[in-house]
Amino acid sequence: QVQLVESGGGVVQAGGSLRLACATSGRAFNSDVMGWFRQAPGKEREFVAALSWIGGYIDYADSVKDRFTISRDNAKNTVYLKMNSVKAEDTAVYYCAAAWKKGIVVIRQGAMDYWGKGTLVTVSS
Repeated sequence: QVQLVESGGGVVQAGGSLRLACATSGRAFNSDVMGWFRQAPGKEREFVAALSWIGGYIDYADSVKDRFTISRDNAKNTVYLKMNSVKAEDTAVYYCAAAWKKGIVVIRQGAMDYWGKGTLVTVSS
């Protein structure tokens, strides 16, 4: 069984920072890749960032590159998303997801194996 639980969402002012966390249990910490995705109101879910538990694979969507940082704590089986310089367009429900044996292209397309329930981030102006 796989559990992914997101936390850290809330209301943040434009230009501010927020850190999301994804606590994993079950088989999730044996996955190959963990990713963050988001879905804004009225829009499709989109890729934000991903990394591998082992090795140096890290990938970001162009829209968040240089503002967001994905990281992991293997000892705590937790993945983080640090969001800096947030903008109104970052408002969305943010989802954590886990994948096994998936390539970069399909990960970016959201072909993950397990998903969390999401945490809402609202950027106020």
